[in-house]
Amino acid sequence: MSKLTKKQYEKLKSPIKDINERLSEVTDSFNTIHLIFFPGSRVVDHFPSHITFHSLASASDNDLHSHMQKLNLVFCQTQSSLHDIAVIADGGVKKSNVAIAVTHIWKNDIIINCPQIQTMNATLVKAKLMTIYISLILVMNSGDTHNITVITDSIKATKYITESKANPLQNLIIPLVTKIKNFFCKDRRNKIQFWFCPNKAEWPKHKLVDNQVKAAMNNPILPSRNSVLASKKKECNNILKE
Repeated sequence: MSKLTKKQYEKLKSPIKDINERLSEVTDSFNTIHLIFFPGSRVVDHFPSHITFHSLASASDNDLHSHMQKLNLVFCQTQSSLHDIAVIADGGVKKSNVAIAVTHIWKNDIIINCPQIQTMNATLVKAKLMTIYISLILVMNSGDTHNITVITDSIKATKYITESKANPLQNLIIPLVTKIKNFFCKDRRNKIQFWFCPNKAEWPKHKLVDNQVKAAMNNPILPSRNSVLASKKKECNNILKE
């Protein structure tokens, strides 16, 4: 706005001109002393056997093969149980700093939900965590679900849920951990397990999600010519030409 002439400033009805330059200045606020991050108050402290992580033992081909065999077995077990749900999540970030989060929710060998969202000014880790947040919030609200298997290519993002240190991802972590605690308290049978699925394994069901993320990342993010934002942008451009 500081670069506008007085005439331009008087004609401009909305401050969207500087949105791309100023958006990077927006940061997440976080509480460094929130109780949920203190040792003894974390979700793993209260429910140590209800939340588990399954990573690769090593980067060797043998361990990868063994890990994917176990993952296949676990997924098949979730689909044969009335009270189990499998969640396959992935995310990415465009060069324009737009984060894409995609989730496929599987039950009885079919995808029952596949939410996809976009947000601005997000890191890759935040995009990955967003997919976990969306999927768990959706499936934990299901009254007949006792076991949730989350399959992701980023165990790093999921482990933020159990960390004891504060970080800028709190706007996602705090409400998610609160929901997870409520989910475990509701029924002692309820459990969540996180499974690592590396992209190089090219597991077909994770590949579906990965392809959807890549397709979304290749699509333009500019609004359509008939949208309100597009008309405002056109208005600003016309004013700046005068």
